Amino acid sequence: MIKTAVAILKDNRLASLATTRLDGWPHCTMVGIANEDLRIYFVVSRTSEKLVDIMNDDRVSLAVGRDVIDPASIKALSISARASEISDDKERRRVVRLLLEKRPALDKLEAPRLERSAVMIAMPEVIRLLDYSKGYGHSILLKLGKDGHLLGAEEQQHDWGYGDTIKPVI
Repeated sequence: MIKTAVAILKDNRLASLATTRLDGWPHCTMVGIANEDLRIYFVVSRTSEKLVDIMNDDRVSLAVGRDVIDPASIKALSISARASEISDDKERRRVVRLLLEKRPALDKLEAPRLERSAVMIAMPEVIRLLDYSKGYGHSILLKLGKDGHLLGAEEQQHDWGYGDTIKPVI
């Protein structure tokens, strides 16, 4: 299950990141991501609302997945995590390299100026792994310890009203 979640992270370059704004409203935006196992990395501007939000409340949610034609091929993640800024310069540079390797088109831009950027890490605490190859609405709820080890897993089937049998796409 953890291997599947890591594979989904490796297979995607974008995530929807949700934070809580200072006024209490949710704030959702897209960020480029890279990962090492379940550690998720992204970069935000030092002047961004996202950074202000995270510094005020480190709880974030991420959605990772992609559009597919065949609903049986849906594999995605809904993640509850704690985010923080990486302060070590060597580590920041290493993470930026990971992000650039995952998205080579960014080479067309100047390298991020680290004094203007906050290099972030999100450590998941709860992951909902959607795997509709096992039926429409099938998911596994993974609860993780602070170091990323699995504390528990619970298979779930959600009724979206479409039924749970998926007919082959022709």
